[in-house]
Amino acid sequence: MIVLRAARWADVDAGQVRSPAVVVVDGDRITAVNPRQLPPDSATEIDLGDVTLLPGLMDMELNLLIGGPGGPEGLPSPMHGVQDDPAYRTLRGAVNARTTLDAGFTTVRNLGLMVKTGGYLLDVALQRAIEAGWHPGPRVVPAGHAVTPYGGHLDPTVFQRLAPGIMPLSVAEGIANGVPDVRACVRYQIRHGAKVIKVSASGGVMSHSTSPGSQQYSDEEFAAIADEAHRAGIRVAAHAIGDTAIRACIKAGIDCIEHGFLATDETIQMMVDHGTFLVSTTYLTEALAVDRVAPELRKKAAEVFPQAKAMLPKAIAAGVRIACGTDAPAIPHGQNARELCALVDRGMTPMQAIRAATVTSAELIEADHELGRLAAGYLADIIAVPGDPSRDVAATLNVPFVMKGGHVYKRA
Repeated sequence: MIVLRAARWADVDAGQVRSPAVVVVDGDRITAVNPRQLPPDSATEIDLGDVTLLPGLMDMELNLLIGGPGGPEGLPSPMHGVQDDPAYRTLRGAVNARTTLDAGFTTVRNLGLMVKTGGYLLDVALQRAIEAGWHPGPRVVPAGHAVTPYGGHLDPTVFQRLAPGIMPLSVAEGIANGVPDVRACVRYQIRHGAKVIKVSASGGVMSHSTSPGSQQYSDEEFAAIADEAHRAGIRVAAHAIGDTAIRACIKAGIDCIEHGFLATDETIQMMVDHGTFLVSTTYLTEALAVDRVAPELRKKAAEVFPQAKAMLPKAIAAGVRIACGTDAPAIPHGQNARELCALVDRGMTPMQAIRAATVTSAELIEADHELGRLAAGYLADIIAVPGDPSRDVAATLNVPFVMKGGHVYKRA
C-alpha cells in the first residue's frame, strides 16, 4: 500500500483544485482520497510537498513509431517510410513511449501505422511489451495500420512521392480500395490486435496527396468501415480536415474526427448533435516545423492552419466533445502538454483543458469507469505538477512525479 501526500489535488469533475491531498493506493488502484481513517503504519508514504496531483494525462492522437531519436525535432525523417525497418522502428517506439510517460501521459492512442511492415502491427507489439512490464510506457490503444485508399493521405508512398512499384503495399498494410477491401482491412487489423480503427477520410497537409479538403472515401466505404469496427465493439477515428469529409464521417457513424480543421459552423453543430468526438491537434498549427518541408506543403499549411485556429474556438463554444491529442511527432514526443496550453489559448479554461486530457479522453476510449479521475476504484495513474494548474495550465509542462497502475516510474 502507498500513501501519496501533496498540497493539492485536482477534482476534475468539480472543476476545482482542492487541498490537501492524501491518496491511498493499493496494488494498481486508488482506494481512497482524503480518507477519514488513516491507512496502517505499514503503508509506504510518499510526501511530494507543494505540488498538485492530477490523473494521468492522455494523448488521443500520436504515433510512437515515428519521430523521436535519430530525426529532426518536430518532424520524422523525410525518408522514414523507406529507410527504417520494422525492428528498428519498434525500438525507436519504445524510446518514444518512455519519453511520453515521463511527460505525464499515461494513456495514448497510437493512431495508424503508415509504413511498410509486411503486415505486422508494430504498435500492438509495443503495447503488449509495455503491458507485460518489459519496457516502461503509457497504456497504448493501438490502431494497427491506417485504412487508406491508394494515393490517400496515409498511403506511405505519397509522403516521398515514390514511383509506382517502389513500395508495394497490401490490404493488410492499410491500402484498401472499395467496400470489400475496406472490410477486409478492418478485419485484419482487429484480428491482429487493433483496439481502434483509423481511417484516412480526407487529404492532408503534410503529404503529397489530394488537397486537404477532398473526401477520399465514398459514403459507402465509410459506412462499411464503421459497420465492421462497431460490430466488433471497436471505435473508429477519422483523419478528416475537409468539411465534406467530416460530414460524411459523422453520417456514417464514425466516432471521432481527428483535426477537423475546415469544419463549418453547420458541421460543428452536427458533431454536437451526434455526440461525435473531436481531437483537434491544435498546437501543431503553430509549432509544426513547416520550414523543413516542400514548398507546396508549406503553401497548404499557410492556407489551412489559420482556418483551423479559427474553427476550434467555435467548436469549444458550441460544446463539441473535445479530447486532447497532439499528432506527435508533428510536435516532438514529450512536449504533449503544450496541446493543453494551446486549448486554453483557443478558449478553454485551464480545467476544461485538463478535462479534455483526462475525463473526455477516457470517455473516448470507453474507459471513463477506471481512468481520468482521482477517485476510489480508479486505476492509480497519478502525476504531480508544481503550482496550481487550474490557474496556469502550463504547470503540466513540468512533471516531477509519474505513477501508472500503482507503480512509480518517475520521481524527482
